[in-house]
Amino acid sequence: MAVVLAVIFTVAPAIGETVHFEYSDRVSELCKRIDDFMQEHVYPAEQPLLDAINNSPDRWAIPAQLESLKTKAQEAGLWNFFLPPSSESANKADAASAPYGNGLSNLEYAPLCELMGRSRFAGEIFNCSAPDTGNMEVLARYGTEEHRQTWLKPLLQGKIRSAFAMTEPAVASSDATNIQTSIVRDGNEYVVNGHKWYISGACDPRCKIMIVMGKTDPDNPDRHKQQSMILVPVETEGVKIVRPMQVFGNDDAPEGHAEVVFDNVRVPPENLLLGEGRGFEIAQGRLGPGRIHHCMRLIGRSQRVLEMMCERADSRVAFGKKLSEQGKIREEIALSACEIEQARLLTLKAADTMDRAGNKAAQHLIAMIKIVAPNMACQVTDRAIQMFGAAGVSQDTILADSYLYARICRIVDGPDQVHINQLGRNLIRSHTTV
Repeated sequence: MAVVLAVIFTVAPAIGETVHFEYSDRVSELCKRIDDFMQEHVYPAEQPLLDAINNSPDRWAIPAQLESLKTKAQEAGLWNFFLPPSSESANKADAASAPYGNGLSNLEYAPLCELMGRSRFAGEIFNCSAPDTGNMEVLARYGTEEHRQTWLKPLLQGKIRSAFAMTEPAVASSDATNIQTSIVRDGNEYVVNGHKWYISGACDPRCKIMIVMGKTDPDNPDRHKQQSMILVPVETEGVKIVRPMQVFGNDDAPEGHAEVVFDNVRVPPENLLLGEGRGFEIAQGRLGPGRIHHCMRLIGRSQRVLEMMCERADSRVAFGKKLSEQGKIREEIALSACEIEQARLLTLKAADTMDRAGNKAAQHLIAMIKIVAPNMACQVTDRAIQMFGAAGVSQDTILADSYLYARICRIVDGPDQVHINQLGRNLIRSHTTV
């Protein structure tokens, strides 16, 4: 089915201020090229890739077809669309970030990310998948030249993959100040000890580097300066991949979400990013764009689900007439279209605000999209599952996987309740201060 490649509309982010979301010729061209590539190569490969993963004697083997598609995408110039320039970088490394990608802003990247979000495999095929995108942004903006040559370059080339290790089983990691992993200076080394889980990508045999968040100064009275981030090569002695964690019984092979133990892991001091106590600063720079990406992927998947609902309604007969003739079905399709468009507009507004004013200025909008988009995707996909009946929960459609992805996104990068609480608190403060 054809995908809409251009959206022209306006929203008012503030009184007297209007923003026009009209895709440039360049972005429209990229959208068309991505869509054409997906129609020709990605969608036809989805079921063969799933069969290869599910039927392989090694759950963690990388399907050859996946690597072949990545090569085709790279040769077609459909590769590394992210890494926008930013005025908020903590060091001068940010000036070098744009040449690594296509120099697109968050607003320009958003429709591309939406298209790629339509398929589980597209993000990796175009080298735009999490957690690598966020990690590459961190390395480009906060890493040293040595970090960029050693880790960023092969990540951008798609030769290796990475992981971001923050969440811990023993504490409520939605409040990152709770994190207990220790990063202690010992002579000319840092020693890392801790227990992490749901570390996406760490089960992947191509994963070679982890960005680990832990505490270097647990007694600092400023709880947001206790944490630091450090680069830990996966093959370092003391790094133990305990097991793949499941999500609704799915191990998400071949990337997986690992439980990881760091047992007296020693790394050189130059592996510390920016300096001690700057972990939160890096995390905020990483999570803002990452939440935009998650939401646009969810919108893309929801748009595809909506298209499936329309096709189903027009082709399925129940009780003597097509589903499309049932009032309830029409209502659910209409509501789904409204909710998708609302989430899309809100996410584009957040992306535009980030580009123009920075992550801090966009924090209310980022919280809003993180609340709205996953809940929207859950609701839309749930309606589609009901419409498809048994097929909706089978391996024959993308709906079960789509619901799983939407539901887990209500937890990753901060659960709904945290964003809702913080948004409410901040809105009250801003209005009462005014």
